[in-house]
Amino acid sequence: MKAIVFGGSGFLGSHVADALTEAGYNVKIFDLKPSPYLKTEQEMVVGDILNFEEVLEAIDGCDYVYNFAGIADLDDATTKPIETVRLNIEGTINILEACRRTAIKRFIYASTIYVYSDKGGFYRCSKQASELYIEEFHIRYGLNFTILRYGTLYGPRADKRNSIYRYLLQALNDKNIIATADGEELREYIHVGDAARLTVKILEPEFKNRYLIITGHHPIKLKQLFSTIKEILSDYSIDVSYQHVTNLNHYSITPYSYIPKIGKKLTTNCYTDIGQGLLECIHEIDAEKFSAINI
Repeated sequence: MKAIVFGGSGFLGSHVADALTEAGYNVKIFDLKPSPYLKTEQEMVVGDILNFEEVLEAIDGCDYVYNFAGIADLDDATTKPIETVRLNIEGTINILEACRRTAIKRFIYASTIYVYSDKGGFYRCSKQASELYIEEFHIRYGLNFTILRYGTLYGPRADKRNSIYRYLLQALNDKNIIATADGEELREYIHVGDAARLTVKILEPEFKNRYLIITGHHPIKLKQLFSTIKEILSDYSIDVSYQHVTNLNHYSITPYSYIPKIGKKLTTNCYTDIGQGLLECIHEIDAEKFSAINI
């Protein structure tokens, strides 16, 4: 079986590519830049998800298609709404259309638990929209899928966009952790290796056309995380300071929120009768026909 991983040079994508290889799959990685973690048995394709022909050619012959490509950082997406639409939505549609034209077994999409939230900004919007497109491709074309809604990841190959990486970097370099939070925030952290293995496990038939949440087992407060870091780095005498700010992008306690968007029906006492309205349309069409004949 052959799997292609779009965005396979990145944090989560590279770990999933490795987990697929370990599970015995032939793995192809598609990304804008070569993967620094590429294994000798993996194939690398440098390309752009916005280039449909490149995407179609790369998918040809693959059984499973993973999509981790696009903007994955909430704060980055906030400052780049147009680019977020192009990469996260248009790029996903390119991949979906290429999947439709080839004989793949399933499309696996990296979404987020922020789809349940009123937080997450343009990043959340792009993931919600992509999920709807995936559903519609399934309804119209029978394209099988699995949508994975990831929680908060940490582990090797992360960079400064990852919160735990930032905290550890501050602790090791400055002996001081500065958090734009109050310490009461809850997260269900999951190691990227565990997430990657689960991301391969979902290829089992029972997970076809399902929506799955991949997150940690237990919620932990941010201040508890810092206490653990301080204990592990006890020789560093780490200080922790909090800078509480109102953050419209990140949730505090839970990503789950119920915000009903029920439209209010607007009516008027004076209205056009359906028969009268139909006659109006008929007269317009008839007039257009007469005008065309005269011409």
